[in-house]
Amino acid sequence: MKNILIILGHPVKDTFSDSLRAAYVKGAVASGAHIREIILRKLEFDLNFSEGYRGNQELEPDLVMAQESITWADHIVFIYPNWWSTFPALLKGFIDRTFLPGFAFKYHKGGLLWDKLLKGRSARIIVTMDTPPWYYWLVYRRPGHNAMKRGILEFCGIRPVRVTTIGSLRISSEKKRERWISRVESLGRKMN
Repeated sequence: MKNILIILGHPVKDTFSDSLRAAYVKGAVASGAHIREIILRKLEFDLNFSEGYRGNQELEPDLVMAQESITWADHIVFIYPNWWSTFPALLKGFIDRTFLPGFAFKYHKGGLLWDKLLKGRSARIIVTMDTPPWYYWLVYRRPGHNAMKRGILEFCGIRPVRVTTIGSLRISSEKKRERWISRVESLGRKMN
């Protein structure tokens, strides 16, 4: 069976992202997957990467647990809203503090290349937005999707990375939202 880690990156409680998380879990559990969840708003850690890669900022226990769960996972699902064409600061802070050199990647000494330390895992990104997805793609060129997929996850060796874009959420009907929830539950059943 597949080990699936679900990371909910919405900083606000009781949102549509929570409903999508529950739907994915329901589908994956029905297919026999082993599930772990990280609800970022419940973690206690300093969002500020104050030492950057120069220092040795100690990981809080919640981040140690997060790294252990990432190592455990075969497949990682990120669920979050698109804010200002990218992702919330909470998710960015979590990535800055968790996907560290020596854990997620390792630069070669004196060169431009690096080792991708999270190979062997796949990912699904589920992003909600108020912007129509076609507009986000055509006008903005999907900067948040590109950053998460290419600049973070694939940089660390996670492949394939698939993206599910849900929007425009702000003007959606209840029927449309129910279809999105069913779609995400189906992704969970496929463990994809």
